[in-house]
Amino acid sequence: MPCPAVLKSKVAVPLTSAAMMRPASVFLNLRSALQRLFGVSGWQSMLLWSIVAGLLGTLATELFRAALLAFEHLVLGPGEGLVAMAKHLPWWARIACPTLGGLVAGLLLVLAKRVAVRSATSDYMEAIVLGDGRIPVAQTLARSASSLVSIGTGGSIGREGSMVQLAALASSLLGRVFRFPAERLRLLVACGAAAGLTAAYNAPIAGAFFVAEIVLGSIAMESVGPIIIASVVANVAMRALPGYQPPYRMPAFPEIHGTEVVLFCVLGVLLGFAAVGFLRALQGSRALFSRLPVALPWRLALGGLVMGAVSVPMPEVWGNGYSVVNSVLHTPWPWTLIAMVLVAKAVATMATAGSGAVGGVFTPALFFGCMVGALFGQGVQALWPAATSAPFAYAIVGMGAFLAGATQAPLMAILMIFEMTLSYQVMLPLMAASVIAYFVARSANAGSMYEITLHRNEQRDAQMRLRGLHMRDLVQPAETVVGPQADREAMSKLFLQYPVKYLYVVDTDNRYLGVVPLSALGTAPRETTAAALLSQIIQPITADTGLGEALQRFLDHLGERLPVIESAGNPVLLGVVAKSALLATYVRLSE
Repeated sequence: MPCPAVLKSKVAVPLTSAAMMRPASVFLNLRSALQRLFGVSGWQSMLLWSIVAGLLGTLATELFRAALLAFEHLVLGPGEGLVAMAKHLPWWARIACPTLGGLVAGLLLVLAKRVAVRSATSDYMEAIVLGDGRIPVAQTLARSASSLVSIGTGGSIGREGSMVQLAALASSLLGRVFRFPAERLRLLVACGAAAGLTAAYNAPIAGAFFVAEIVLGSIAMESVGPIIIASVVANVAMRALPGYQPPYRMPAFPEIHGTEVVLFCVLGVLLGFAAVGFLRALQGSRALFSRLPVALPWRLALGGLVMGAVSVPMPEVWGNGYSVVNSVLHTPWPWTLIAMVLVAKAVATMATAGSGAVGGVFTPALFFGCMVGALFGQGVQALWPAATSAPFAYAIVGMGAFLAGATQAPLMAILMIFEMTLSYQVMLPLMAASVIAYFVARSANAGSMYEITLHRNEQRDAQMRLRGLHMRDLVQPAETVVGPQADREAMSKLFLQYPVKYLYVVDTDNRYLGVVPLSALGTAPRETTAAALLSQIIQPITADTGLGEALQRFLDHLGERLPVIESAGNPVLLGVVAKSALLATYVRLSE
């Protein structure tokens, strides 16, 4: 929030000068005046700005949805969903459409790279966590156009990525117009991202916790409060739009008996490993396409070609899979068909996402969780028909469990499925399966769908290692060491060679005896030895001393180094630890 001096200066400026003020300054003064008028602090005002972010996020999401629908009808003709459209296309069109779409999408990505701003990041997650909240406009629009082409021509990838990105961009522009400082601009962008996800999935609580759990990595009320407000506003605004329908139509979840929870726990283990396989396959596919000696547009065209070839016998792989999931949840499918669609969808998704197409893998994760859960449900029902629920119950829980393992965000996954079903009956098996899937995937060290989660996990692991550091890990060789019989000339040479205030004295077994201060050497007679000038003014630290204790010792020590010994019972000098190395380690721990 600008200081009061800014507001005062506005009074002192002549009218002619005020009229010539830049628009940014006008908006800055307007924001400050509104905050002073209503008597709210900067953080309190974020609740009001989050309302605007929620509305803008909904608008951006709806515009992308409308543009995508118009593009699909323009390219493929009228129809209800990409799968229905694909079924009416001839076999050659199922191949040609995603191939040409990939080529055009690749050309748009090349354009996006040419207009990219080096100092800005196009990804909203990085802009929130690692950047200053500024999202480049031209690059984001070009990438969104590329995503629209990929999805509109049948690409097996989610549309939520671009929706959330555009919602975040709208909030970023809002904050930049009103000259928000970097910290609050990042929070405003987070509000926009939560609004976009809420509008995409009709899940305001999950949308808020997605941003808090995955992006921010914190559930502090100062940040979660505005995010929740933005999600609520986005949900209300989206529901008010004519013709709105949630993406998934969930059936009534049956009552689960206590013993059946064990089967859902087994499902959680299975989906944990399935999420690991999905993530590693995705990484492998991206690595494979990146090694191809062709330009980016041709890589995306090749990915579209593979996806199109798979869709010739299996048109269900087109799009993000909304219609297929809804069909599996409401109508019985043969297990053979589910298995074939699952394999075909996996190949199509790896080809589309691996080639570099812009889009989300959030929705494909829900698809795979549903299909694996449905297969598992049919299996257990065949074995114990009288003691198990319908397969769709396992499919619903599977969606949440697979998402928890793939995103490393179990709380968000649980809340999302709960909001979709609005059933308390689903909570017990859902929580058990999701948490188990999360720990299985985490134990396999497969990472996460989101790079920012990987970054945060690596950062957390590094901090844990730093917390366990002892001085043994930071010790450096001690070069200013003398024996008790060292004369004044030898000690003077060391003081001249090294800019230190103390020399360390050790015996023949390298055991620490004390120090010789530089101040004591100046007036000492020529024949003086180190033993005669020995001082205990510096107490060494042991090799097992922790980071916190060592920092406290340096607070009481004015020098740059402290001697490190093996232990109090065995005072062998191991070397020295520098204050600069200790502070650098502490800074890394505090990041």
